[in-house]
Amino acid sequence: MSPESWLLVALALALGIGIGVLVNRRGGSEDTVAGTLVPHRTREVLSVLQSGAVIVRRDRRSAFANTTANALGVSRADGALHGGVADLAEKAWKAESPVEDEVEIKRGVLGSSSIVHVRVTPLNDELALAVANDNTEMRAAEATRREFAVNVSHELKTPVGALSLLAETIEDNAEDTLMVEKFAGKIRKETRRLTKLIQEIIEISRLQGGESVMEYETVDLGGVVDEVLEAVHIAADGKRITLVREVTASPIVMGDRDLLVMALRNLVDNAINYSEPAGRVTVALGQEGEIARLAVIDQGLGIATEDQERIFERFYRTDPARSRETGGTGLGLSIVKHVVAQHSGTVHLWSQPSVGSTFTIRLAAEGEAADAAEAAEEES
Repeated sequence: MSPESWLLVALALALGIGIGVLVNRRGGSEDTVAGTLVPHRTREVLSVLQSGAVIVRRDRRSAFANTTANALGVSRADGALHGGVADLAEKAWKAESPVEDEVEIKRGVLGSSSIVHVRVTPLNDELALAVANDNTEMRAAEATRREFAVNVSHELKTPVGALSLLAETIEDNAEDTLMVEKFAGKIRKETRRLTKLIQEIIEISRLQGGESVMEYETVDLGGVVDEVLEAVHIAADGKRITLVREVTASPIVMGDRDLLVMALRNLVDNAINYSEPAGRVTVALGQEGEIARLAVIDQGLGIATEDQERIFERFYRTDPARSRETGGTGLGLSIVKHVVAQHSGTVHLWSQPSVGSTFTIRLAAEGEAADAAEAAEEES
């Protein structure tokens, strides 16, 4: 809460509780509600707060709790109070100053838990104000960032260590021309891998920030397919891979063209890298109603069932040795997932070992797609 919000709450509580005390002292037989521990005006203020707000009594129960507090699980409508919140209130009364901490709250038959940050401020000897905010997503994000940092550090060690070792080898054998030439080639390979890794780390960080698609534009997916196939044909020729273009329609979508090209490029690169020489990789594009369907189909190694659920995780590799050989970073499919998610689409995997894999992207199409076959005939 902002300082202004805290000030508003404090003033309302001081005014409301002060009025309540005066009414109690008069001791008349007037309306009983007016003499409650938490006057009506104070309840109104607390009820409109976005944070959970609870007036804690000395007997470890709530004198009042707003709807958000009940939803968070720090209190119940019957006045019951979460033990962690009551404990914080006891500490606040003892310290005669605000106390704050995180409380784990388990709810439901499955015992799912949430992390709630609670700040308790003593109001007088009998009442305290507890303000609660759900920190579950923030804690999960922090854990994800820590995991990401650890993974990045681990991934960078491999190419950096290899470069250091190769440089030492060249230094020790500077007069051996053939060896220097051989290891210089390996240095170039590791440098390319390191550059690719850094670029993809930057991309995945930008995508996870949720700010990568700033300005949407109309994107012709047929043009995206053509651009990617043109970019990968040299790599495909090197493995004698046949690239097949199956475009039955050219849907228009709203999005970021560069990101969509990057996502499709990652899928096609993977299909080429994990296909045996002389295989075939197909890029199929069409439209089903209001959905644009973009699929990359290969006849490669396939993905085991136990790996399919994790294939879109950052740095996850089904075959680390082959990834090192092909220069894979383990970030390509994670980038695909985030790009598709930012375009409000879905990506689905079908795979069978020794048969091949199909990655299918579905996006919302804008209007009717042009029939690619008819368009080609008209041009001819």
